[in-house]
Amino acid sequence: PAFEALKVTHAWAGHYETCLLDHNAVIGRHPRVSNFISVCGFSGHGLQHGPAAGRAVAEEIVLGRQESLSLSCFGFDRVLEGRPLLERGIV
Repeated sequence: PAFEALKVTHAWAGHYETCLLDHNAVIGRHPRVSNFISVCGFSGHGLQHGPAAGRAVAEEIVLGRQESLSLSCFGFDRVLEGRPLLERGIV
């Protein structure tokens, strides 16, 4: 009964970015376009994945490689080759 009295006081709407291939992020250098690094397509998980993705891309820029952790499974190659990255932990 208490929920009947609740009113929406704030709302937000925005673009929900996804990678149409598998709904996972695309992170890293583009294999065909030099000096292009992408970090996009998180399907709403950017806030959760942002720190790791930011670190990996920062290392890619500064060191020329992802050193602390490899996010290569999220690379452009899988998109260009049509190889979806399927998540096994989703119920």
